[in-house]
Amino acid sequence: MALLLSCCHSLRWAERVAAHRPYPTVDALLAAADEAGYDLSRADLDEALAAESSLPPHPGAPPAARTALRAAHAAYESSFGHAFVISLDGVRPGERLDRVLAGIRSRLGNEPEEERVIAVEELRRLARARLALRLTEGLTTRHPEA
Repeated sequence: MALLLSCCHSLRWAERVAAHRPYPTVDALLAAADEAGYDLSRADLDEALAAESSLPPHPGAPPAARTALRAAHAAYESSFGHAFVISLDGVRPGERLDRVLAGIRSRLGNEPEEERVIAVEELRRLARARLALRLTEGLTTRHPEA
């Protein structure tokens, strides 16, 4: 259960995913995680978003980029009351800062309910990516290649 909670900080989401184990395949588990993410209530989403935090820029990012990112995160949190969430799964490390800044800037103009819908989708994608990563880490830890 702790592994699931580390992927999506909603107790209901984790319980729903855990309730149907064992899963026959990793794909079946990831599909169940997706499905549980679609069913988050307002309270579930609030719980999950409250546990999220803004990611700092890469340590090598220029000072101006760090300042811009801090300001963008602060503006977003002030507008919507929670950390900005975005899935960066599949985005190359060198493109992540630009993707986050562009995402925050484009979403700052959203109405609260519109942003909530987007945040739910991003949180679902984040939970899926985190779960896939943890499963991969677990498999490589248990079965190191010689």
